[in-house]
Amino acid sequence: MHHMRLNAPTKMVFMISLILAVLALIGYFVPSVPYLHTYEFWLAIAAYVVLAAACILKGV
Repeated sequence: MHHMRLNAPTKMVFMISLILAVLALIGYFVPSVPYLHTYEFWLAIAAYVVLAAACILKGV
């Protein structure tokens, strides 16, 4: 059975993911910011995908 090894993301990738997540939260809680409010869901998904990819792919 093949086990998937997870890797820790680099600090840069973690910060990018964190910034995307914070922008998504701002878009959700501050609807007066039109662009962030429109794309809050996709910003949150992008934050997760970036972080997940960094954990799965080696050297990212």
